[in-house]
Amino acid sequence: MPPTEQARWFSEEVYPHEAALRAYLQARFPTLADHDDIVQETYSRLLRAKATVGVHYPKAFLFTAARNIAFDLFRRRGAKPTEAVTDLVELTVLEDRPGVGEQIDQGYELEVLADAVRALPDRCRQVIMLRYLDGLAYKEIAEQLGISPETVKVHLAKGMRRCAAFFVDRGLLETTPPSAKDLIT
Repeated sequence: MPPTEQARWFSEEVYPHEAALRAYLQARFPTLADHDDIVQETYSRLLRAKATVGVHYPKAFLFTAARNIAFDLFRRRGAKPTEAVTDLVELTVLEDRPGVGEQIDQGYELEVLADAVRALPDRCRQVIMLRYLDGLAYKEIAEQLGISPETVKVHLAKGMRRCAAFFVDRGLLETTPPSAKDLIT
């Protein structure tokens, strides 16, 4: 990608999310003092990924990469993402809700999950929804759809592989998706 086109892409597709990314990092990782370094490393990973494999959803990539970089920092330092609290008597809990950054992260991940399920072939989508939304067993799904339990397992495996690939394409998973056997329980 020519430098001017890359600069245009960055200014239109990436930079508008910087304030939200910084707010997310502050809310999710308040003990980290290196938010600027995390943002810069996130941009570096994004540009490398854009040059090699392409990035279809820069916002998803930004938030996922930043979260992973923060976790890497904690691992390298041997620290935990939260500070230990020794005197629980003085703690007052006003609300037990996730922070704004966490809500944005969860909302986006749910949106991508819904998109992944919608992109599945009809039968796979039916099987996945009956299994994970309705909580039906393989045998119950098979009876309801008029197929064998083995066919249910095949559709679940196919659906899980496609959903995992969907997440990889959008930067929500950095590694190759696990085998379907690992995903189905």
